[in-house]
Amino acid sequence: MSMKSLMPCCALLAVMLAGCSDIPVAQREAQRQAAYAKAAGPSVRSFRFFNTLYSWEPLGNGQLAVYTRPNEAWLLDLGGGCPNLDFANAIGLTSQLNQVSVGFDKVLTGRPDRGNYPCTITAIRPVDVSRLKLEQQAQRKINAEQREAAKSPAAQ
Repeated sequence: MSMKSLMPCCALLAVMLAGCSDIPVAQREAQRQAAYAKAAGPSVRSFRFFNTLYSWEPLGNGQLAVYTRPNEAWLLDLGGGCPNLDFANAIGLTSQLNQVSVGFDKVLTGRPDRGNYPCTITAIRPVDVSRLKLEQQAQRKINAEQREAAKSPAAQ
């Protein structure tokens, strides 16, 4: 089987497995937003940006986490929401002189002629990535309880 024919099967399997989660999508999104909010510091006016994003994560239509380096992240609030953010394959940030600033710069989610209008950044907060990881680990903890031993039919 060629790699090209295997890719759609893997993608379908990933989508099906994601749908099998016990936690509803809205609850997972709320948990992610809460973890970022706890790890975020006070608002700042701008941050340095050298036109390369390491990673990004949409947190609903109104918030976005962007990683400029593996251990440097920023929580961006978007004015009026950003309706295409959850479905964007890629994003961009505007900047002036290597600075992304509140109220001036925007998040780009695609071509404006296709309904993907820029989203204005209304707040920027630095994220303590190590604290974020601790928050996310705390959310993953489960309450495990020992089951009673199953009795075999021969023992009865």
